Amino acid sequence: MEPEEKNPESRYGDPRKFDPTFKGPIYNRGCTDILCCILFMLALLGYFAVGILAWSQGDPRKVIYPTDSKGQFCGQVGSPLEKKPLLFYFNILKCASPLVLLELQCPTTQICVERCPDKFMTLVKALGNKDDVGNKTTFTDDGGKSINATDLLEASKLARAVAMRIFEDYTQSWHWILLGLVIAMLVSLIFVLLLRFLAGVMVWVMIFMVVLVIGYGNGSCLVYSSQITLYFSYMFMLITKHCTWLAFMIILCIVEVVIILLLIFLRKRLRIAIALIKEASKAIGHVMSSLFYPLLTFALLSLVIAYWAITAVFLSTSNEPVYKVSNTTECMYSTNTCNPETFNSSNITTECPGAECLFAFYGGETLYHKYLILFQFYNLFLFFWCANFVTALGQVTLAGAFASYYWAFKKPDDIPAFPIFNSLGRALRYHTGSLAFGSLILAIVQIIRVILEYLDQKLKGAQNKCAKFLLSCLKCCFWCLEKFIKFLNRNAYIMVAIYGKNFCTSAKDAFFLLMRNIIRVAVLDKVTDFLLFLGKLLIVGIVGICSFFFFTGKIKMVEVAAPSLNYYWVPILTVVIGAYLIAHGFFSVYAMCVDTLFLCFCKCQAALFISRDKTHIAILQTK
Repeated sequence: MEPEEKNPESRYGDPRKFDPTFKGPIYNRGCTDILCCILFMLALLGYFAVGILAWSQGDPRKVIYPTDSKGQFCGQVGSPLEKKPLLFYFNILKCASPLVLLELQCPTTQICVERCPDKFMTLVKALGNKDDVGNKTTFTDDGGKSINATDLLEASKLARAVAMRIFEDYTQSWHWILLGLVIAMLVSLIFVLLLRFLAGVMVWVMIFMVVLVIGYGNGSCLVYSSQITLYFSYMFMLITKHCTWLAFMIILCIVEVVIILLLIFLRKRLRIAIALIKEASKAIGHVMSSLFYPLLTFALLSLVIAYWAITAVFLSTSNEPVYKVSNTTECMYSTNTCNPETFNSSNITTECPGAECLFAFYGGETLYHKYLILFQFYNLFLFFWCANFVTALGQVTLAGAFASYYWAFKKPDDIPAFPIFNSLGRALRYHTGSLAFGSLILAIVQIIRVILEYLDQKLKGAQNKCAKFLLSCLKCCFWCLEKFIKFLNRNAYIMVAIYGKNFCTSAKDAFFLLMRNIIRVAVLDKVTDFLLFLGKLLIVGIVGICSFFFFTGKIKMVEVAAPSLNYYWVPILTVVIGAYLIAHGFFSVYAMCVDTLFLCFCKCQAALFISRDKTHIAILQTK
């Protein structure tokens, strides 16, 4: 690889000179970004306070048991709704809104019914047919609005039937799904271990196998897509399995063509990338505990997600039904809040004859309820911040361990006894503030994206095309900004792990270093990422094909038959998605190792990438 260009007028700073006395990650370091660390701790204390407040006010029964728009539990013993255990949604399609994830409430009228209706009509039609007038309360909301539910009967029945069948498939195949995920984990572990000893051979085998597996998928899809039939209805386009297989074939063909073209154009760079993967394999071989560190990250992320979900449920179920005085004549108490249980005994009925205490909305008028939406956003913001912090902690821990390998003069003698543990301790002791700083920047961008999505849903019915265009541009810009910040943070954390500087200095050094080596970053580092992505595809393809053959009954195990399923694609897709996540967990360690070694090399102004033990020399020459 060519040394960095020496340009005294470079806008990206002067390259660091090679220091033969540098021993790797600096141990004599101090705490960085202390103010951000204090801010993060205070935010966590506030997060716990919000959780305690939500747990004291919320009622999770509203999520577990069906609840109507007035907050009454359907089928509750001793209540007027005891014989009405089912919940009916007037427009269940509104439940697909992304706002449901934030508010955990479906924005449509919901009532308790004794049985699900088998006939749908508008209020006008119901009034026109005297035989159906007795049923009109089942199909109108509290405001007497005309609700067009004619087209929802088939949709609701179809959705209910499909959901029940999918649930039945999971109950029949959950143990086989777990077995498939265990197999995916074993295949990923075996693949990583083989890379340790046969990196060059395994990469070429991986490339050949990926092309072969995708080609086999194309052939299978072609066989199954021999006939195409389309059926149309008023709201849905139902596509038969044959058309589905045709779509899969087209997607796989596009993927294979793209992969082959990339392999052709990058053939001269593959040898360089393979050399880098070989070095990364040696590093992981000396730091085998790094393969199991993603389990800690997974456990911490699960804890963060669980706390956020539980807090969100309690916040969303802390609303209460609000009743207000309603009167057709002038009344001083009109629109005032009231209690329906004590309303008839109050003086309001005396002063305002004909006044009623009617349900107004589902919320609350206390200070807590007025700022409930802010608590939800705070819960979501701290979720992003904590999740990003856990990810950053994993990245800086792995970077510190692999940097210890790179700078070790005699391997493995100069490598610390517990590199992962030592790196994790340094990160938590000295750089909690820096990790919180980088995570905070990313969390701010992510919460802005959520706000933009929230506004997009609120303004969906607006006719202002200029506003829609501006909102779409903002969403696109912040999506790109989030990707850039993730990339910059990743490299900044590597610099933090090595030199122990604060986040801003490390981010600046990483950015200038990447810009001085922009060709190497675009060619070498990304080609390596592409090869690792092919490894993920290979593992997913192997597990996916095996699960397809098993669940469709193409292959049969001894004395074991595939479960009887309504949709065999349910367990197959579950296994495929799970296999990709598992493979991503293993290969993320490889990717972090490659990025760390690559950045360590770029910090040195050398023409050769030389192992410090003088036993391995890999010439990485950029042509």
